[in-house]
Amino acid sequence: MQEDPNRKYKLNKKRFFFSVLILTIVIPIILLFGIKLFNDRRYNLISIIIAFLSCIPFFIRFESKRPKAREIMVIVVMASISVTSRIIFAPIPGFKPVTALTAITGIAFGPEAGFLTGAISALVSNMFFGQGPWTPFQMIAWGLLGFIAGVLSKFNLMKNKAFLILYSIFAGIFYSLIMDIWHVLSIDGLFTLEKYKIAIVAAIPFTIIYAVSNIFFLILLNKPIGEKLDRIKIKYGLIE
Repeated sequence: MQEDPNRKYKLNKKRFFFSVLILTIVIPIILLFGIKLFNDRRYNLISIIIAFLSCIPFFIRFESKRPKAREIMVIVVMASISVTSRIIFAPIPGFKPVTALTAITGIAFGPEAGFLTGAISALVSNMFFGQGPWTPFQMIAWGLLGFIAGVLSKFNLMKNKAFLILYSIFAGIFYSLIMDIWHVLSIDGLFTLEKYKIAIVAAIPFTIIYAVSNIFFLILLNKPIGEKLDRIKIKYGLIE
């Protein structure tokens, strides 16, 4: 019996909106809830909840089959490479390949895989750099950047070098803006627009470093790693 393509489209559309709901609305609400309820003192619990929620949209993609070990292993490997790269480039503040690797995963395997890779990369790498109230913010920032890259790839925008540069600049600004929220809250637990503006201005040098780092690593790594991921995806029929 031949599958109805319209039904498949509706399922994919429903799945996508469910993913958007969890990753862009539910997870930020959980983060804000944790800040208000626990006064940022239960960041480990919040990080675990975010990691769990990040997995849900990824596994929902396997609506018609059970995920195989090799399909999950690809995400594990990309997150491991991301963590290792952050450790290697630790001596250079802000100059890290994490955003690029997260984006490349999202481009190859979809928005949900990109978010999961970014969130897990932040959680695991902070086992080396130190866990803290900043961890959930990093998980959301890198996760959303992976998700956005995956969405943009659906329109073939991420194949254009000029657009990759624009995305890299956007990613540097986006990451900085998210982390500036945590910086403001870390001062006295209160968020005001005035303090946020000051934090943004103070972080401009680091934002520039983030952007330059993203441009360098995304242009350098997108083609070689992306082509390998595409071959793996085609060969094993992964995460269709």
